[in-house]
Amino acid sequence: MSNEKVSKEELLKKANKPAEDAMKLHPFYKGKIEVLPKCCIRNVDDFAIWYTPGVASACMDIKAHPEKVYEHTNKGNMVAVVSDGTRVLGLGDIGPEAGLPVMEGKGLLFKYLGGVDAFPICLATKDPKEIIRTVQLLAPSFGGINLEDIAQPKCFDILDELRKTMDIPVWHDDQQGTATVCLAGLINALKIVKKNIQDVKIVLFGAGAANIRIGTLYMHYGAKPENLIYVDSKGTLHKGRTDLKEHREKWHMCEITNGRQLVGKISDALAGADVLSAASTPGPDVIKKEWVAKMNKDAIVFVTANPIPEMWPWDAKEAGARVVATGRSDFPNQVNNSLGFPGIFRGALDVQARTITNEMCVAAAEALAGYAVKTGKMGEDYLLPHMDEPEVFIEEAVAVGLKAIEQGVARRTMTAAELRKNAEFLIRRSIRDVEVRQKEGIVQLP
Repeated sequence: MSNEKVSKEELLKKANKPAEDAMKLHPFYKGKIEVLPKCCIRNVDDFAIWYTPGVASACMDIKAHPEKVYEHTNKGNMVAVVSDGTRVLGLGDIGPEAGLPVMEGKGLLFKYLGGVDAFPICLATKDPKEIIRTVQLLAPSFGGINLEDIAQPKCFDILDELRKTMDIPVWHDDQQGTATVCLAGLINALKIVKKNIQDVKIVLFGAGAANIRIGTLYMHYGAKPENLIYVDSKGTLHKGRTDLKEHREKWHMCEITNGRQLVGKISDALAGADVLSAASTPGPDVIKKEWVAKMNKDAIVFVTANPIPEMWPWDAKEAGARVVATGRSDFPNQVNNSLGFPGIFRGALDVQARTITNEMCVAAAEALAGYAVKTGKMGEDYLLPHMDEPEVFIEEAVAVGLKAIEQGVARRTMTAAELRKNAEFLIRRSIRDVEVRQKEGIVQLP
């Protein structure tokens, strides 16, 4: 058996281990998050302050001054993670109950990485109108909404309607979060290969919610629409794809991208491409080595499907790719929305933003990419920071908060120093809380 063969077997074993461990530890803990007090309880007499009769004074103050809900309650740090379970990871329509472990995991990352309290809300409906109305009704309790794992095309309409009708940030992480982190990764990957975003040919494999938004943000940052080519299960997107006219977002991409009007499959699109940005069907071997081999020298390959990327990263490297990233934390170069949403929401919540704009996403992407450069470690195997570097989430929070203020979508004005101090306190407090609870045995180790 060759050393190469042994190496691949070890890599595959490592890749399968998180799934094996998950089946042991999920039933061990019976969930990943819980609700805990954040106030002091010196003795039971304090309940008269936190509940009746003392709480009535806080209630009446909010009634007289509605904006004080942010002072008297946790609304300003509470996010609802809302899903109907119709597109969970790469598993498809598995239902709200089966999607609950993912939404709990989202809440865990929100808290540990961003100091944000997030609560999973899985809905027993697939009707877009019911989802929209339910989220609107939840607004008094939350400072922000994170839509998650909702199938397209309804996810676009749900997001658009909620952003228009609500005055708190509504964010679809599968769209905006993935796009933000992919842009950060692309910014640094292009530095490594010494290419400009205005010049590169980008192939987007998959035309779902994630890649539609990824391409949109790439173009917002300077990629030329004519240099982008989308490929879905039927082939390239072009003006002749009249089958997509009823799909507003896809048809829009048919009209503005693919300047050469290339008609063909993914193998045709990748010939002479500089960047492959894939967000499609979980692999491996959805993307073939021979297709990647047709790309230009110093190719960039992002294969972000979960839980298994469209191709193994070592196969992409063997095919000639210079920079390779996946959505997984157990491989080098994780390009995953977990690097984005905790810090982005931290900044948006701290300034009580009414929305999260494209410019706020770009600010977060630049902060994320810039932090990797600042560490001095940025390179082919360290494209972006890792989740165990809390400073990066602080950097994102500051950048997002300042951009929200600059754009006039913030209710609260803060300086960069104030944003940093607040983010540092809340994020480091969350990490320290976990450490103390584990050390004291409050959270039992497996």
